[in-house]
Amino acid sequence: MKFRAPWTEDEDETLRLNYPHFPAFLIAHVLGRPRSAVYRRAEVLGLRKSEDFDAHPLAHLWNGTCAPESIAARFQPGQVPPNKGLRRPGWHAGRMRETQFKKGRPAHEARNYVAIGTEKICPRRRVLMRKITDDPSIFSVKRWRPVHVMVWEAAHGPVADGHIVVFKPGLKSFVATEITADRLEQISLAENMRRNSFHTRYPKELAELVLLKARITRKINQRTKEQRDEEQSQ
Repeated sequence: MKFRAPWTEDEDETLRLNYPHFPAFLIAHVLGRPRSAVYRRAEVLGLRKSEDFDAHPLAHLWNGTCAPESIAARFQPGQVPPNKGLRRPGWHAGRMRETQFKKGRPAHEARNYVAIGTEKICPRRRVLMRKITDDPSIFSVKRWRPVHVMVWEAAHGPVADGHIVVFKPGLKSFVATEITADRLEQISLAENMRRNSFHTRYPKELAELVLLKARITRKINQRTKEQRDEEQSQ
């Protein structure tokens, strides 16, 4: 299929009318263009599939799962993989053994493994974290818990729903021995939001500048969108 450029107004209009409701390969066939070109042009024009696109009666055919070439390429029950028996346990060539996955743990975890009880500072939350388990069924991030929350729960029990544990003002620490229950308090999520609002964290003049910047940014974005819409309609 030969690529034709540039896109004409009629082609753009055809794309606008049909892209939300029909698959790209059909539109590409009608326009005589590659499917990839249809996708790129749809992105330029800001086109998206309609909400009921996947509910169309032919959607299961459009996604390729029922295409004859797709069915023919699948492994059939009882089919023997073509590489069966070619690689035996311990097989390697050259330095391949050095980079093979180690038994029992994915390579990246084995390389980065640290013992239970290890502590680190979470750069996103800015609190001290402690590793509490090696359970492989638990997502790696969930194997760590904030030390200050563990200290609070040891002294007062589980954190109440809709609340979080924070350091009292001026008492935050990243040293485990300095994180004690008397430095902590339990507050509601609403109170935490109020404490971290720029209205309370910054002087009134600076807070007004933040709001002004947000209004200007929204206005610029609105103007840009209107200009883009005008250019596309011409």
